[in-house]
Amino acid sequence: MEKKVFSDDQSNLIEKIVSLCKRRGFIFPGSEIYGGLANSWDYGPLGVELKNNIKKNWWQKIVWARNEVVGLDSAIIMNPKTWEASGHLKNFSDPLVECQNCHSRFRADYLKEGKYGELKQKDGRLLCPNCEGLLTEEKKFNLMFKTFLGATEETGDAVFLRPETAQGIFVNFRNVLNSSRKKIPFGIAQIGKSFRNEITPGNFIFRTREFEQMELEYFVKPGEDEKWFFYWTEERLNWYLSLGIKKENLRLRVYEKEELAHYARACADVEYKFPFGWDEVEGIANRGDYDLKNHIKNSLKDLSYFDEIKKESFVPFVIEPSAGVDRSLLVFLLDAYNEEKDESGETRIVLKLNPQLSPIKLAVFPLLRNNDKLLVLAKDIYNQVRGKFLCDYDESGSIGRRYRRQDEIGTPWCLTVDHLSLENDTLTIRHRDSMEQERIHRDEVLKWVEEKLTS
Repeated sequence: MEKKVFSDDQSNLIEKIVSLCKRRGFIFPGSEIYGGLANSWDYGPLGVELKNNIKKNWWQKIVWARNEVVGLDSAIIMNPKTWEASGHLKNFSDPLVECQNCHSRFRADYLKEGKYGELKQKDGRLLCPNCEGLLTEEKKFNLMFKTFLGATEETGDAVFLRPETAQGIFVNFRNVLNSSRKKIPFGIAQIGKSFRNEITPGNFIFRTREFEQMELEYFVKPGEDEKWFFYWTEERLNWYLSLGIKKENLRLRVYEKEELAHYARACADVEYKFPFGWDEVEGIANRGDYDLKNHIKNSLKDLSYFDEIKKESFVPFVIEPSAGVDRSLLVFLLDAYNEEKDESGETRIVLKLNPQLSPIKLAVFPLLRNNDKLLVLAKDIYNQVRGKFLCDYDESGSIGRRYRRQDEIGTPWCLTVDHLSLENDTLTIRHRDSMEQERIHRDEVLKWVEEKLTS
């Protein structure tokens, strides 16, 4: 069967992904029965599996596969002195302007870059992209969410929801070093929720106020930081490529000196070609010794590293690859989405996800639902393999429709029990991407899938 792939027009791809995600149970609008909450999203049955698979693969590559990296799970609410030391209370802000007419808020830098559309001015003053009303003067808007720790707001202490997971790693540097006895260079990895009161969240799950991060703080000797910075930029770019992201849709952008954050000696972004343009999916920063030195100064605790060979102490530099789980998930969905037409003109929607990430690894079908022997054998095989990885069982509709349903959610293999199966215990395995089929013995199913997942 000849396949025809649709054109490269990506203008409505985000809308197609949003529709697919709700229809098939990947992502739902948050608090939908109450009218929703702006830019809030809930992960459904398939979405949470895809998200967990992304995190699991990252953890395997960053922690399990390396003997110099260990994990951590630090608290979301930390002593507010943490954020004084890190500079977040003073520096963690975006430039805000507000329309004096419709009261819409915008990031001033995005406005000047044309991200809200054509920049309009009157008598040297910026105008609102929505109603062309006059905008206020630019002011700093702190991005941290404040809450209160205590019985009531009046008597409680002001604390913050963490805007990044990194500081939990830095304040535990000494604890991890003493308990793990790691030697420089070594890393501490963490996956967890962070919160930022974004002025203009949007583009589905690309920019949200509540999100999940996968961060590594990799501690190195001063003077070796440049070497390790380039090492991790290549390592992280290759992670996306290894999971099937098209090379032409990825690039590495190194920051100019004037773009760097106050704590950074160097920074590079892994960028993806989204339908709305090139943008960051992961950042790799050389943070120098900024964080540890500030925590030493503010806590009066020793966070230095003692080199037993040279018999000297120093404050390590740190290289930080920081990836967004939600952004990564969006990238994998966008890159995997395909629409194909066969010779009859029928459209097949298929998510060509890497099988390691696919929510469901294997779907089991009886060829016919009105044949008791086929049903019994199909359910028996399904019960044998489920629990080893996520499987699905489906006997409703034609076999073609069942294939299409699995294609749409990215299931890499479908197993069909047919009349020949009753004779010799062989089954038909159908491959998602090529739609080719082969026969294997029922005793080989588990081994066959496991080998495919590790190849």
